Amino acid sequence: MKIAAVQINTKIGDFEANRQKILEYTEKALSLGADIAVFPELAVCGYPPLDLLDQSAFYEKNIESVRWLQKNIPCGIAAVIGHVASNSSHSGKPYYNCASVIKDKKIIHTQEKTLLPTYDVFDESRYFESASERKVFEYNGIKIGIAICEDLWFQSSVGKQERYQIDPVKELLDKGSEIIISPSASPFFAGKTKDRLDLLEKISGRGGVSVVYVNSIGGNDSIVFDGNSMITDEEGNLVIQGKSFEEDICLFDTEAEYPSVPLREDYYGDIEKALITGLKDYLSKCGFTRVHLGLSGGVDSAIVAVLAVKALGRDNVKVFALPSEFSSEGSVTDADKLADNLGIKLDMIKIKPLYDKYLESLAPFFQGLPFDVAEENLQARIRGTLMMGYSNKFNSLLLTTGNKSELSTGYCTLYGDMAGGLGVIGDLFKTDVYGLCRYINKRDGEIIPSEILDKAPSAELRPDQKDEDSLPSYDLLDKILTLYILENRSKEEIVKKGFDPDTVEFIIKLVARCEYKRIQAPLVLKMSQRAFGIGRRVPLARKIYEA
Repeated sequence: MKIAAVQINTKIGDFEANRQKILEYTEKALSLGADIAVFPELAVCGYPPLDLLDQSAFYEKNIESVRWLQKNIPCGIAAVIGHVASNSSHSGKPYYNCASVIKDKKIIHTQEKTLLPTYDVFDESRYFESASERKVFEYNGIKIGIAICEDLWFQSSVGKQERYQIDPVKELLDKGSEIIISPSASPFFAGKTKDRLDLLEKISGRGGVSVVYVNSIGGNDSIVFDGNSMITDEEGNLVIQGKSFEEDICLFDTEAEYPSVPLREDYYGDIEKALITGLKDYLSKCGFTRVHLGLSGGVDSAIVAVLAVKALGRDNVKVFALPSEFSSEGSVTDADKLADNLGIKLDMIKIKPLYDKYLESLAPFFQGLPFDVAEENLQARIRGTLMMGYSNKFNSLLLTTGNKSELSTGYCTLYGDMAGGLGVIGDLFKTDVYGLCRYINKRDGEIIPSEILDKAPSAELRPDQKDEDSLPSYDLLDKILTLYILENRSKEEIVKKGFDPDTVEFIIKLVARCEYKRIQAPLVLKMSQRAFGIGRRVPLARKIYEA
């Protein structure tokens, strides 16, 4: 039997386009000789639908599309499609997350999802009822079990917030499954490809079965799906890996012998592709065609500009220099050099006249008081106002350029540099921003001028300002933030790893006190195990600060 693992990019709620794509890829799979085509989790409606499931019309269109596919999928091939199904019992949630097998105009098998994740960006038990039974179906003389996404992850150490009582894969193996098929919508984070392979290897090795893992691709809001569908043989060897961040068909013949292939994973290369995919899809799925940003001459805005040009083309990216009296001459010339390298024009709007007017208006209230964060933030807010004005006039999406280190510690200005529609690098620590810049420069030549990478980071909101005047070095800061935010380590655990107690306490208090800023930050593209936004939910009004 030949199985086609089909990874596609779907749009949430675009039922007509999604079902048409499923049909077209099923026909392609049939032309390749496939007996069965497997599509990602909830491919009919797009993942994750969230509270759209509260609308009965959404569910009805989902079912209409399933019936349409049932009528239109050609005979001679089976298609495994992910969709929402109704819970007909009188208890529990109203829907199931399920996968159905369509063959010769009939639905011959349906499997509901059992394990419903409620950690990180997931909240499936809010909408779905868990399957009461795990079933095996026979196709072309082979017994097949379907384990939808999380149903594979029972024994994984990834996402340990969730503890399950049922092991769906074990039950499918106990019932005689010879192949496990897994339609999935597994969000990307750096390093996750290896986690997935480790899991498939365990399942194949434990059950002596091949596993066909089919993942979505594309961006939906903050979540990016990377594809990288995988097929392992009965001994747990990786024999096929799908393309990363591209639609693809992987054809697997159960009767053929395949050599083991090495896992394809590239830390910064995958992050670059993920950011480009997330940016491109967010714009196209939200109806934007162009972006703009302030180019400060610093590393953060530089990498965002590079990614924007890669994602959208130079004709759809506009950049501005908005220098103040505190901006160094080098910042403007560095920004101009970067724009030249990218083939885009840098326009300049000097903000000093506006800044002086603001200070004049506030003079009766500020008189006699020292220059401090109030005057600093005024500059950032003037820039934000100007950039949002351009956005409104030209229907251009303003990209913010803050990184995760800054968002963590509140080293950013509400309604200033935080103004915008999408935080492209908001889930990358500063050290990873530098790492990604150097990765791109090494591969593509010096796109980002060395002057930008070599100078000390500065917000340039006061004379001779440096980031390290207010924060520890980014190398130290990011190590502590990784332990605290990504690994959930306590202050005591971090100190035991050799970090200075006062520094750890200072950083943790900064993170805690700046939650109010992050709750108002734009959407950030998820690149790590725990991104700010729906992946990390902390109350603002609370007594306890973690330190």
